[in-house]
Amino acid sequence: MKKKPALTVAVIFAAVVAVIAIVHANGGSFAGTAWALLPPMVAIILALVTKEAYSSLFIGVFLGAFMAADCNILGTVDAVTEDALIAAVTDTAGIFIFLVILGIIVALVNKSGASRAFGEWAQKHIKTRAGAMLATFALGVLIFIDDYFNCLTVGSVMAPVTDAKKISRVKLAYLIDATAAPICMIAPVSSWAAAVSGCVESETYTGFDLFVRAIPYNFYSILTLVFIIGLAILGYDYGKMADFEIKAQKTGDLSILSVTNEKQERKMEENGPATPHRGKLFDLIIPIVVLIVICIWALIRNGMNALGGSASIREAFSETDATVGLPWGSIIALVLIAVYLIARKVVTFREAMECIPQGFVAMVPAITILTLATALKNMTNGALDAATFVKGMMEGIGDMSFALPAIVFLIACVIAFATGTSWGTFGILIPIVSVIFPETSGLFFVGISACLAGAVCGDHCSPISDTTIMSSAGAHCNHIDHVETQLPYALSVAGISFLCYLSAGLLEKVGLTWVSILIGITMTIIFLYVMKLLTRKRA
Repeated sequence: MKKKPALTVAVIFAAVVAVIAIVHANGGSFAGTAWALLPPMVAIILALVTKEAYSSLFIGVFLGAFMAADCNILGTVDAVTEDALIAAVTDTAGIFIFLVILGIIVALVNKSGASRAFGEWAQKHIKTRAGAMLATFALGVLIFIDDYFNCLTVGSVMAPVTDAKKISRVKLAYLIDATAAPICMIAPVSSWAAAVSGCVESETYTGFDLFVRAIPYNFYSILTLVFIIGLAILGYDYGKMADFEIKAQKTGDLSILSVTNEKQERKMEENGPATPHRGKLFDLIIPIVVLIVICIWALIRNGMNALGGSASIREAFSETDATVGLPWGSIIALVLIAVYLIARKVVTFREAMECIPQGFVAMVPAITILTLATALKNMTNGALDAATFVKGMMEGIGDMSFALPAIVFLIACVIAFATGTSWGTFGILIPIVSVIFPETSGLFFVGISACLAGAVCGDHCSPISDTTIMSSAGAHCNHIDHVETQLPYALSVAGISFLCYLSAGLLEKVGLTWVSILIGITMTIIFLYVMKLLTRKRA
């Protein structure tokens, strides 16, 4: 399969098309059934088998369109063009603008030499690999406003530091990914808090109140942060990540195992700092602070405008639209940063203008994958109405008492993994979960948290997730390599989280639900120590 990926793709594609045609010929329906999840599952399998994301995603889009068009070829082409690709670009236009502007800002900072200055400072003050990983973690936690913002900013800033300590780029991608969505999901002031708040329909609680009350039970997000700290301090890796890390330390190859990826890495590094002697450390800090402050202001302003201009900050965040607020804020930040760097004479006006196409080009791979991933979501959640199937499946669970939060967590994981969207997952499930767990139930907030945690976990594992894609882009590593190395870690935390939701269901009967997070932290620490012992024995 590895030697003939084209043949593998052709065989799988032909087999799936034949199955779809047979089902349709026998009067079978696709929309609102389990078949709606077939296209994203095929895309995920192909991506993992071939290690190639573009063709895998496009095939998933085509299969979804083929099913939605009832196996009509011309109808399939119409669906791919209009309902999938054009709609995807329209839906994510704001995010595209944000990504391009971030790419330009990164190129500007690199051109000024500020990134190199930070790297030199970090090499003097960060002495160990653990220190570099913890510094990356700390920066990821500080940039809690939005996961896209987090992924690209942390990657560009910390790459020189982790490179100096011979930490592989896939490890950097994991550190970015594991502190992007998880921290946003437990930060009250973030675009994710706003998204969750908008999905809530409650007579007792506002969306923001519900989000805050659910934070202590978001086991996957909290335990992922604990897992990263433990892994950095204990200083080991397992699974495929260990292979990359060993090679990085022994040979200095920080990025990948294949020649193709090495070419890709060299190409991505072409836009590095041209004049490292000009920029200083504060030329990096000031642009980041400007970007964060203005983006927060932009999100608040957008929410207040949606509410008519008079609202509290909390209410504004509950109504804000990140796809509008973040581009709005980043445009202002870009202008201010460019003026600042030019005034500081660390870049010339011509160099600043050269960064515009450079920043755009740097984001093209991420934008392409994001477009295809969004198109696939449009086919799955729109044309094929996967939400109806999911809703029916959830309602058919029935009352299983203490096990219900754990079941909700698993279902959310599967949906987010298959569809590549955590926002879409909790958008589908929160209204259903609110019915399963009455607001008077002691498990109401646990159930909501299980939904949110499962959405983050599935999104974290999925190769078609936009956050996973952004993490690969931020670390400048091969996307499929990032997915494969991250998966064992994400699944480890997911298993512990599942046990935590089981314990929460049991402890609720005696009013000690809060103890579950302590149990989870203890299990995570024990797991890390046991894995370290097993890794040593195998070595």
